[in-house]
Amino acid sequence: MAGHSKWKNIQHRKSAQDAKRGKIFTKLIKEITVAARMGGGDPTANPRLRAAIANAKGQGMPKDNVERAIKKGTGESGGADFEEITYEGYGPHNVAIIVEALTDNRNRTISSVRHAFTKCGGNLGATNSVQYMFDHVGSLTLKRDGMDEDTLTELALEAGASDVVTDQPEEYQVLTAREDFEVVRSYFEEKEVAVVETGLVWNPQNRVMLEDLKKAEQVLKLIDMLEDDDDVQNVYANFDLSEAVAEQLG
Repeated sequence: MAGHSKWKNIQHRKSAQDAKRGKIFTKLIKEITVAARMGGGDPTANPRLRAAIANAKGQGMPKDNVERAIKKGTGESGGADFEEITYEGYGPHNVAIIVEALTDNRNRTISSVRHAFTKCGGNLGATNSVQYMFDHVGSLTLKRDGMDEDTLTELALEAGASDVVTDQPEEYQVLTAREDFEVVRSYFEEKEVAVVETGLVWNPQNRVMLEDLKKAEQVLKLIDMLEDDDDVQNVYANFDLSEAVAEQLG
């Protein structure tokens, strides 16, 4: 089961820039709000909310922001009513893409997502047009600080994880079967392991290798447009970059 890829490294650096502009906080607040609306405001009884709060803490979100988002979700304060929508399609060079959105205006979001695909030479597809190329799995991202690979691997095996990805310079990724995700996440929490981000992700079964800089830039342009949309929460794609292209983009 494959996990991180070289283009994820570039994505993480971009995400750090987005955080400075408040984009990541906006997406996290939406997720907390929806989680609280769907499962209640008590994180001990709401695994999705607990994971969303953990992700917010991992990004340094102030406690007051988290509490306000929970209150919006439970109806204690006003706020938009978001719905979850998943879009699928193909980007340039036959790259399969899944887009997860939280929106209070379905028409606005579909229009924006379709525009991004069209402008960048892709095509928005029907439901299940590309999902079969991905596995829906649990993911925990941990910083490398203070933990060696052997220790992490041992913990992951004890927790019941399905894979550990160690090829990124600053972090590890632990992958789990979807049905085991909460058990594994709780195990790491009990062991007081600092987890930066957790959640269910679409993990590609195979990747399209982009070995040409121009082709890579065309695909990344589409990914950037989608990720910059305030309604878009996550973007998953089944491509990777060759070493040479990653260095040129790096």
